[in-house]
Amino acid sequence: MKIARALMVLAAIGACGPVQSTAYLMDAEVQIEAARTAQAERFAPYEWTAANLYYRKAKEEVGYSDYEQAVDFAQKAQKFATQARDNAMKTTRKDEPAAPARTP
Repeated sequence: MKIARALMVLAAIGACGPVQSTAYLMDAEVQIEAARTAQAERFAPYEWTAANLYYRKAKEEVGYSDYEQAVDFAQKAQKFATQARDNAMKTTRKDEPAAPARTP
């Protein structure tokens, strides 16, 4: 009975890696798409490139079943994608012409 319980606990712990890495990859993908919408490839090329490279590396590590590294790279991808989106949005706001003043 104790052996069966121990095996169930080990199986549950072992299944966390793929689930966790997949969740982080999905979050990173959402942030990358948000950055794409903000035109980050044009206005924040460094962060955009870093986010995409970390995302690809995370997917590669999942392929090697190295889930801990995959989570680390996916988190970095998410961080850089968020920075890319924020920087792109700041830049586009600076480039927009000011609204004309209202005259009564």
